[in-house]
Amino acid sequence: MPFWTRLSLGLALVATLLATTGCGTISTMGKLESGAGAEASRMWDRWIEGNGDIAIATTWEAKVKPGVSAKDVEEILKAVAVERNMRDVGTLPLSKELEARSGKKEKLLTVYSFCSPGTARKMVDFSPHMAAYLPCRVSVVELDDGSLWLYTLNMDMMVKMGRKLPSPLKEEAQAVRDTIWEMMQRASKGEF
Repeated sequence: MPFWTRLSLGLALVATLLATTGCGTISTMGKLESGAGAEASRMWDRWIEGNGDIAIATTWEAKVKPGVSAKDVEEILKAVAVERNMRDVGTLPLSKELEARSGKKEKLLTVYSFCSPGTARKMVDFSPHMAAYLPCRVSVVELDDGSLWLYTLNMDMMVKMGRKLPSPLKEEAQAVRDTIWEMMQRASKGEF
């Protein structure tokens, strides 16, 4: 087969593959929440700023104001959960577990879990993969300098980046997102 014929066939194959992939992308984009691209762009920027650390790209963080204790943070997280009708579904005191195993003092690491059971069920019915994100967690982490930080999943991924959520699930998911955001903000500032 002559070179030009092989080249033409190769280019036609590449064009077909690109068109097929492009159509799938265009089709998927039409199913996304408005603003999905902007949120993906923000995550991309955080990923680059974090030198490729995917956890930086997919989480929110808040530094706890000096003078606000870990106990204050815990009380505020749980108070906001009650105020916003979220369930406190567990606490994992990892640093205490490590201290019990080693007999040595550990930097604070505690994971608090919260859930809105009805919304959780609806999200999993919408996408079974969402079960991997359950329950909502807020972690309190002590860094080497003694400062406390709060970390949680970037809930805007759930509300803004995925397939369009049907109503009333969209509004319920937004309420969960807003509750986690409020927990982070109030606890980091010591606002009871």
